[in-house]
Amino acid sequence: MKYDTILVIDDDVSSRQILTEIFRDKYKILEACNGREGIELLRTNAHSIAVVLLDNMMPVMNGFQMLEKLGERKLLTKIPFIMITSEDSPESEKMGYEHGVMSYIKKPYQSDVVRQVVENVVDLFQYKMLLEVTVKSQTEKLKKQNQILRLQAKRMKYMNEILVDSMSNLVEFRNLESKQHIKRTRLLSVCLGTSVMKLYPEYALTAEKLEMIGWASSLHDIGKIVIPDSILLKPGKLTADEYEVIKSHTTKGAEIIEKIIHIQDKDFYDYTYDIARHHHEKYDGSGYPDELKGENISIAAQIVSLVDVYDALTSKRVYKAAYDTEKAYQIIVNGQSGAFSSKLVQAFIEVRADMESIVKKYISD
Repeated sequence: MKYDTILVIDDDVSSRQILTEIFRDKYKILEACNGREGIELLRTNAHSIAVVLLDNMMPVMNGFQMLEKLGERKLLTKIPFIMITSEDSPESEKMGYEHGVMSYIKKPYQSDVVRQVVENVVDLFQYKMLLEVTVKSQTEKLKKQNQILRLQAKRMKYMNEILVDSMSNLVEFRNLESKQHIKRTRLLSVCLGTSVMKLYPEYALTAEKLEMIGWASSLHDIGKIVIPDSILLKPGKLTADEYEVIKSHTTKGAEIIEKIIHIQDKDFYDYTYDIARHHHEKYDGSGYPDELKGENISIAAQIVSLVDVYDALTSKRVYKAAYDTEKAYQIIVNGQSGAFSSKLVQAFIEVRADMESIVKKYISD
């Protein structure tokens, strides 16, 4: 679009002639003798007008009245206005800026000053318009990119959930202990994690993170698929060597997640790897495989560790009968099942009833 026209609105013929002479070498000039004529010329030529030079003291419709009319139509945001004045009144100048003019030209005219003022205003306004168009274009582009990213994230989340479900079903099939163990672990992890989030903001948990922890917990025992049936399904007490093999499901699970399962979301991958490897670590450092201690164990692994114990206690296994939820609760709170942090135990106490409801609702066949 070519802005090659200046509109001069002034009832003084000689004033219009002077301004025409100053700019005729670079611009086409349109002339109006009052605000009403000026509005009509704007209506038909707005697409080509680079700037409007507007006198205030005119018959029929003066400059400020014209600006008020144009302000209602929001035309002042599309074309720059410069006020022509012979007054030297700060109040009048202030009123002009309040009405939307960008600068002033004083009578009697000094050609070089007038030319420079107009060029500065035109350049500044066109730069402003270009910037607004660029920002709008970039904003639209970012919106489209964000929509694409959200769609990709939704698809990735869906694929991750399918992958987790498939792999966790494989664990269930291999383990033959508890058909709903993985479902309960996921729900219990979110339940306990929600309590931790409310009680201890220092862990910086969010609903989104808890959802990922819940799904990641589904793969906490993925390493058991490489444990021999003779050990995994043994009804009696394990020997020391057999126990070491069982313990290896943590490192084997981490290896499977790292080398075999292709999880594209980095945060989700980090959770699944960490939980698979560290859900048997203990707060006092007596756990395995890395003998992590205290807060060196991630809060995600701590949550799944307690949940795993709670679910094991309340479930029937090949080597034990299920405890009722009261017994399981007392074992954990009294520290009989291993060391958990006092914060985690308190969070568990807070949601005891909710945890018991999940166990009862998804009890194994």
